[in-house]
Amino acid sequence: MKIKALSRSLDAHAPSSSGAPAPQSRNLDPAQHPFAQAREYTRALNAVKMERMFAKPFVGALEGHSDGVYVVEMDRTRGNVVATGAGDGEIRLWHLPTRSLLQSIPKAHNSIIQSLCLSPLTFSSSSSNGLGSRRLLSCGTDRTVQMWDANPDSGRIEAAMDDDEEDGARDEDGTIGWLKDRKLKRTEPLLTWHSKVAFNSLTHHASSPIFASASTSIQLWDLSRGQSSSSSSSSSSSSALQTLRWGTSTGSSSDTSSINVVRFNQSEPELLVGLGSDRGVNLYDTRTGGAVNGITMSMRANDAAWNPIEPSVFTLASEDQNLYTFDIRNMKSATQIYKDHVSAVMSVAYSPTGQDLVSGSYDRTVRLWSVGRGNRSRDVYHTSRMQRVFSTAWTGDARFVLSGSDDGNVRLWKSQASEKLGVISTKELKAAEYREALKKKWGGTATTPSGGGVGEITRIAKQRRVPKAIKGAQGLKRTMEKAQRVKGERRRKHTREGERKPQSARKKAIVGEKK
Repeated sequence: MKIKALSRSLDAHAPSSSGAPAPQSRNLDPAQHPFAQAREYTRALNAVKMERMFAKPFVGALEGHSDGVYVVEMDRTRGNVVATGAGDGEIRLWHLPTRSLLQSIPKAHNSIIQSLCLSPLTFSSSSSNGLGSRRLLSCGTDRTVQMWDANPDSGRIEAAMDDDEEDGARDEDGTIGWLKDRKLKRTEPLLTWHSKVAFNSLTHHASSPIFASASTSIQLWDLSRGQSSSSSSSSSSSSALQTLRWGTSTGSSSDTSSINVVRFNQSEPELLVGLGSDRGVNLYDTRTGGAVNGITMSMRANDAAWNPIEPSVFTLASEDQNLYTFDIRNMKSATQIYKDHVSAVMSVAYSPTGQDLVSGSYDRTVRLWSVGRGNRSRDVYHTSRMQRVFSTAWTGDARFVLSGSDDGNVRLWKSQASEKLGVISTKELKAAEYREALKKKWGGTATTPSGGGVGEITRIAKQRRVPKAIKGAQGLKRTMEKAQRVKGERRRKHTREGERKPQSARKKAIVGEKK
């Protein structure tokens, strides 16, 4: 006599260890789950709604400047220190984790701070902590470049973190208690470089003690050959190591053309890009001692940023409300145009990963862009009190962006507006990854189970609230772009053979090529 009995192994249904979740058995046959797509679509819809509901990008503000903040420079070596320069000539160093002031240099220049540059090199220090010292370079329209000690003691940074938790540890301007005496004491520059014309921009070499300045020409300087503050001769000036010019520029004070921005390529450190007041964009090579390529834009460029991952790619912030990406191997046409701003773009910066861009504009907004994923911004940040944005920067971990605006504040934002800060458990991380996968799957060209499109998910994901003035300007800009597109298409259709047809937008922004 045979007896058939059900037999199950306890190991297949019991937790693998103490505290582990019980294993779950699933039937993966699609016939057993007729509503799987409907459930997945609903989860994707809920995920995108939750993303917009928890989108709170503003982290905090670094307050204390009495004038507009026109320069924000992140320390690439120390990821938690940022330098800011204001219109009244004051320079401040901030500790980002506590959003506290580390060092203040009032009246560093007798004019507006045009540019700041933190050296990535380590210098010898006489402090007792045994750490190397950092150097900060600044320039203004007072025709001087000054080098400052930008290395607060590690003990002071720890004190900043401790005092941040105590009541009354700060003054009204955000100064920590132990900085009161340091702020009142006059800080003297370590070295000074003089010129006959005003300096507009500074940039540091990736690995050598050399920095470049922009004025009527681009000049390379040695960090160790400046004039000491203890020197009795105030009229003497150190000579530049190398001078780079383009065309007929003489570099004299009577020369009307000037270079407003200069940027070293950090991956190919012998290359520089210079932006001129004549709407020119020039590439320079320090090995040849001159320019190697150049173009003339239809409108002036206000800032430039090199892609840290692709050394041949850089992006311009233009006066015509757009950002243009170029490849130095072929500069006859832009490779990408980013257009969502409704006023002049004043600043642009690449994330350390090279996958994202941040830009600040005269329209009082900060916009984030995904590189190579369309010409529209993925997010826009603004506040009711934020004025025109003149400078932007990324933190070293690419999780936060900084913006300096005309209202005297430096604001700290999350790069992902809905990202949760703090400790995240493994379960939360897996759930977030699952929601992100759902949004990518259903936010594209997929269709719903009923056969319709997924426009609802895309609409919610792209929905942003902007001020009324910006919304009106965006509508007007779209109307003008549509009219220009229709006009160009009609011209293209009715142009005779042999005649010049209308150019594309990527080529239209380039007026001519310099040779």
